[in-house]
Amino acid sequence: MTAPDRADPGRGPRLPAAERRRQLLDVALEAFAANGFHVTSMDDIAEAAGVTKPVLYQHFRSKRALYLELLDDVGARLMEAITKATATATGPRQQVEAGFAAYFRFVAVHENAFRLLFGSLARRDEEFSAAVRRVEDSIAEAVADRIDADVDTSHRRLLAYAVVGMAEGASSHVVARRSLGVLDDGAGGRGIEIDPDELARRIAELAWAGLRGVGSS
Repeated sequence: MTAPDRADPGRGPRLPAAERRRQLLDVALEAFAANGFHVTSMDDIAEAAGVTKPVLYQHFRSKRALYLELLDDVGARLMEAITKATATATGPRQQVEAGFAAYFRFVAVHENAFRLLFGSLARRDEEFSAAVRRVEDSIAEAVADRIDADVDTSHRRLLAYAVVGMAEGASSHVVARRSLGVLDDGAGGRGIEIDPDELARRIAELAWAGLRGVGSS
């Protein structure tokens, strides 16, 4: 049994280490999303979590280490959602749509997590960018295993990265337009929020049409 942390009784309840770590990750995600990596301090995160700074440092040796773990954590949760969704699909076409639907639902519910993972900071910083690439690699590998086409391994991997790029690109577009207060239904209708399942259906149609044509010429 994991021992509880040594939080200051005046700052918040004592929690088992795993629960405290989960809480700190969740609080840090919101803090970074609201104020950015550079502005947010470990003091800010400790205060928001209701713990002392020494407790925070028991779990994360630095702000950078915390941010890196957040990137890995968000990526793992996204991957888990996609894996669960595709595992229950009844065929290749259904797997494609289920994977996109899981991706877009995750973004709809965890928009701040998506921004953290695929935002500009994660692309500019070499260490953060490497963490994002690991996430993209893991998703692409899972997609490649499900591509039913008569092509070699390198071609299959290239197609998988293209599919991942479609999901990321469509999500970034929707998130960016939402942040600007410009929502549409993809057909010119203003002020209409896009349903993740409908978005998945549309993107899956395009992806499936392309995948079905691979190796047929």
